[in-house]
Amino acid sequence: MSDLKQAFENTVNYVQNSEGEVSLSNEQKLQMYALYKQATEGDVVGKKPGMMDFVGRAKYTAWEELKGSTSEQAMQKYINEVETFKD
Repeated sequence: MSDLKQAFENTVNYVQNSEGEVSLSNEQKLQMYALYKQATEGDVVGKKPGMMDFVGRAKYTAWEELKGSTSEQAMQKYINEVETFKD
């Protein structure tokens, strides 16, 4: 396993196990979600959720904005973002 992938997995574990310790705005949570999805699944696929599905649409749009980013770029950005929250 590459060093980046291991660092990404460690960071994801930190975020999942530190609920409550790190308080993020909804916008930050959305960004973290999109980076995670881009890192683990690649470009967004499927149909954009309808106008009344506010949460689903926001998630889709945030992920869609990362289209074209590589998995490695998204992993690194995810790690960098979490580092700023730790301080």
